[in-house]
Amino acid sequence: MNTPAFHGSPRFPIGFRCASTRCGIKKRGRDLSLFVSDEPCAAAAVFTRNRLPGAPIIVGRELMQGGSLQAVVVNSRVSNVGTGTEGIARARRMGAAAARELGIPEPLVLMSSTGVIGVPLPIEKIEAGLRGLSDELQNDPVVGAEGIMTTDTHPKAVSVAIPTSDGEATLTAVGKGSGMIAPNMATMLVYLFTDARLDAPTLDRSLRHVVDRTFNMLSVDGDTSTSDTCVIMANGHAGPVDEADFREALGAVAERMTELLARDGEGANRLLRITVTGAADEKEARIVARSLVNSPLMKTMVNGGDPNVGRILMAVGKCVDCRVESERLSARIGETGVATNGVVTSFEDPVVRASLLEDPVDIFVDLGVGPGESRAWGCDLSLGYIQENAAYYST
Repeated sequence: MNTPAFHGSPRFPIGFRCASTRCGIKKRGRDLSLFVSDEPCAAAAVFTRNRLPGAPIIVGRELMQGGSLQAVVVNSRVSNVGTGTEGIARARRMGAAAARELGIPEPLVLMSSTGVIGVPLPIEKIEAGLRGLSDELQNDPVVGAEGIMTTDTHPKAVSVAIPTSDGEATLTAVGKGSGMIAPNMATMLVYLFTDARLDAPTLDRSLRHVVDRTFNMLSVDGDTSTSDTCVIMANGHAGPVDEADFREALGAVAERMTELLARDGEGANRLLRITVTGAADEKEARIVARSLVNSPLMKTMVNGGDPNVGRILMAVGKCVDCRVESERLSARIGETGVATNGVVTSFEDPVVRASLLEDPVDIFVDLGVGPGESRAWGCDLSLGYIQENAAYYST
């Protein structure tokens, strides 16, 4: 396998372009984006498992049965969730409007919406905003990222090179998400584009493997969105790639995007990384890691730089269906050991406090009972999160 090389500035693969505009859904800033390939792509996607999904998810699941896409159209500020049959009709109109603008078949356009739940999608504004947008298509993925932000503080895009027999392919990720993040089979919104030649079953297999180990281990607030979508498109312009090399690149890109999303959590000051080793198996390692990263007490400990390490023991111990043996458990914050054999050890408070105030904050737990390991990503919990969400609908 070859270690994927990240580009200094994100770029699109051959044949992909994007555009974004302000169509008037937001009070300010861009709120509509269009991503397109110059020809149809093999495609795969995973969507939220929330039992009350948005209209774009319902339509998207139907579209993805064909295993092919050419474009994605995304609006921010209104999620088109809780809008019934009319919401589904408006989601279809959104895809149809993008297809007309691009001159491509409607089934090749996936639509996404993100933002407030329970508000009718302002489809007339979207249709008007799409008219002429194809003339603005260009090669900077950051432009597309700008149009899909809600409470994000900055656009998120990364890309890597993947070696091929004739040169290299490119894999690019564009994402958004700051709150309502505890993914279950997806993330907030992440779109992946590559010019590698891969068929839909290979994309699906690789995407699910990687999503399960990255985006599904991300938590900002423990809430799974009704709009979570992660899609990948491959147009094949760069030729075939080794599947193992592709999966490694996909994993690297997904991990980088996961950290970007966690670090930009609503009100967040620091990225939190939890590494669990020594679990009975990978499944139990994942359960423990998510318990730690989801804990409000762990998040506030990090926010305040408070070396209250008993919270680590609490978050591990509440995993009642996992094999946890006190006399085998150890933990450290950064490079400082804080628990051995299930007992909190003597440590210098200022040293641990300093580690908790670093960015990122790394916490390691070894259960000592087996080979299972996993990593989870999150952020601290601050007053900023409360302030953001106390008025989200109103603003």
